[in-house]
Amino acid sequence: MQPLVDLFPFILFSGWSGMLIASALGVILARNPVHSVLFLVLCFVISAAIWLLLHAEFLAVALVLVYVGAVMVLLLFVVMMLDINAERMREGLTRYAPFGVLVGLLLAAQLASVWWLRGSDAELLAQPQTPYFSEGNTRALGELLYTEHLYAFEIAGYILLLAIVGAITLTLRRRQGLRVQQVSEQVAARAKDRVRLVKMPAERDE
Repeated sequence: MQPLVDLFPFILFSGWSGMLIASALGVILARNPVHSVLFLVLCFVISAAIWLLLHAEFLAVALVLVYVGAVMVLLLFVVMMLDINAERMREGLTRYAPFGVLVGLLLAAQLASVWWLRGSDAELLAQPQTPYFSEGNTRALGELLYTEHLYAFEIAGYILLLAIVGAITLTLRRRQGLRVQQVSEQVAARAKDRVRLVKMPAERDE
């Protein structure tokens, strides 16, 4: 029974990895763009499950909240609203297929080299854990960001805020004759200024 328990994480990892590869192929080979986006959402969810299996709960939650909950949902609405010619998009699939295969082989070689150089499991377990990572990577990241790297974290936040303000400023255009809502005038409006009752004389039948 104990060997089966030890193999259970490997079985889960192998099954989820196969589902991830199948859903990634679905993103590329799906005829409908909406189906491609849904397959991509499935890829992110399965990747989050694999991160949880590897005890990286912060990355799993960030992947679900940021990509699945915001980016992919927004992309799905954009794809559904746009009139995309799926046949025209699929014309370049065979042209870029060799390049995609080459990139996939390079990534596989990189992962295989990391697996080969990582050392044995006994050596990894024998290494003493640092105080930061002994209680989970979420707490470790929080302690590192808000203690040792606090100034860099705040500077990055200010830079992102300035980038958002700059993007809004550059894209803001004032058009002539545009009717703009005046909140102060709406609040100060009175019923007698908006409604006018007119008394019309009744017509007499001759």
